[in-house]
Amino acid sequence: MNQVPHHIAVVMDGNGRWAAKRCLPRVAGHKQGVASLRRCVKACAQRDVGVLTVFAFSSENWNRPMEEVSGLMSLFAVALGREVPRLHADGVQLHFVGDRLGLSEKLVAGIESAERATASNSRLILNICFNYGGRWDIVQAAKKLADQGKPVTEENLGAAMAMAHVADPDLVIRTGAEQRISNFLLWQAAYSELYFSERLWPEFDEAELDLAIESYSKRQRRFGKTSDQLPPSTVSPVVG
Repeated sequence: MNQVPHHIAVVMDGNGRWAAKRCLPRVAGHKQGVASLRRCVKACAQRDVGVLTVFAFSSENWNRPMEEVSGLMSLFAVALGREVPRLHADGVQLHFVGDRLGLSEKLVAGIESAERATASNSRLILNICFNYGGRWDIVQAAKKLADQGKPVTEENLGAAMAMAHVADPDLVIRTGAEQRISNFLLWQAAYSELYFSERLWPEFDEAELDLAIESYSKRQRRFGKTSDQLPPSTVSPVVG
């Protein structure tokens, strides 16, 4: 792996199906998904990935069965208490990206506390997209510009996005064998490389991450240009 992406984004799909295969409630799959995220964070830090962004709860997930949504909120609150001290000790800087208006005051307080506690860490930036949607992000950015009286340009809109604190993702991974982005980072992933894993998220391990990074390292990123326009150093021997 001679080219590690600086920013990896992941659609963590397949928790429910993992649980169903084992005749377990869906929330059991989400619990296992937390363990998989813990493993992925550690693996990314070890591979010198600078930013990891994960899709934890979409703005559309509120339409799921009430029991599952309630379980996810409870799990998220518990995970905040358990995981943040460990992430802080490992040098991870936390950012929670999404609409906080729909969350409870207690949950928002926990989110803000976690961000403050890890603000000075620099080993890895972990963005957790919670109550997030790509369309919401674009709309809130446009509203922000309107409130500030700024013209809607690509530069201004990009600066108003909820992920403006990091560079756009180089690689977007989706687990669970589905091949769609599901309203995730619509603006930011315009030129991201895509990798679709057959593994369900609780099964996604270091070896599968390495396969995704290896696939990425063999791609030629042209950003609208032709191969002939790229410097020789940016052209890989294998074009995907």
